[in-house]
Amino acid sequence: MWRFVCAGLATLFGVAQPALAGPPFVSDDPVPTGYKHFEIYAFTNGATNRDDTGGAAGIDFNYGATPNLQLTFAVPIGYDRPTGGKTAFALGNIEIAAKYRFLNQETFGWDVAVFPRLFLPSGSAAVGERHASFLLPIWIGKDWGQWSTFGGGGCVINRGGGSQDFCVVGWTVTRQVLPGLRMGAEVFHQTADARGGRASTGVGAGAIYDWSENYHLLAYAAPGIQNAAQTNRYSWYSAFLVTF
Repeated sequence: MWRFVCAGLATLFGVAQPALAGPPFVSDDPVPTGYKHFEIYAFTNGATNRDDTGGAAGIDFNYGATPNLQLTFAVPIGYDRPTGGKTAFALGNIEIAAKYRFLNQETFGWDVAVFPRLFLPSGSAAVGERHASFLLPIWIGKDWGQWSTFGGGGCVINRGGGSQDFCVVGWTVTRQVLPGLRMGAEVFHQTADARGGRASTGVGAGAIYDWSENYHLLAYAAPGIQNAAQTNRYSWYSAFLVTF
């Protein structure tokens, strides 16, 4: 279920400024956290299929180390509740990542970034993977007026146990519908991440509300539309975001 943990920021602070985007959506965006600024998410997420419900709650910490470089560190407490079984809680896979934007709208017309992510196993047998995995995606995005669009994808090196390498792709469109409220929709797809597994496709809707300049609320829900019973009947994400 870790892909819903990482899954990348979101609101438009005026037409002349770039949009922050990513969480609560599965698709991420190419815009890094502002230089010398912080974004801290207290999040919860999950997904359910016919066999179990799983997810995590934790802290996602982002820092703008340079004008085009964001450093990320996330620590989740994962849970897994098999159908008809007991719920297990444990430290989930820890994420270390860096987003680097190498093209921007001012000179290229689109923002383009790489966002490599390393997921380290916690050692828990009940929650998360027991091996490391590595995601290398490319994300692109563009803002115009009240609108913003972003997406892309990449592949994950995910070898260990019954797992296998897989790829993800997604695209999102958002709009500022009211002062302080941005809403959006996306479609995403993932190839099978386990031997004998199945690919999944979903559609999602999300919202970001600016409670104040520094406090923000995020919410997201997505039903599965391909192999939903086996992979993802529905998934969700919510967070309280502090920016400064």
